[in-house]
Amino acid sequence: MRSLLSFGVLIVALTAARGAVADPSPGPSPAPSPALVVHITGYAYVPAAPAVHAGDTVAFVNDDDVPHTVTADDASFDSGHLAKGERWSHTFTKRGTYTYICAYHTFMHGQITVTSP
Repeated sequence: MRSLLSFGVLIVALTAARGAVADPSPGPSPAPSPALVVHITGYAYVPAAPAVHAGDTVAFVNDDDVPHTVTADDASFDSGHLAKGERWSHTFTKRGTYTYICAYHTFMHGQITVTSP
């Protein structure tokens, strides 16, 4: 009886250990590398009017000491609050010209022209 109980404890321990080591579920997909980085510096988007291809990802980095946003005029994207040093990315999937502002400083304007891939 004692050896049967010991065998059962051994099976439970091995099963638990095996489950802890191997996890077949995939992790989250890595974020795409940006085709372009737009810096928010000196209360401006730099570069102010770049062009990218459809499917490209653009990263926006706030280098200023104050918060900013990247808010599309047509409401198709919005970074939300970006504190100093924060980064936000958006993938542009359709051709066109996308204009945007900082919701906190509406004198700040930028635009991205998206061309065919």
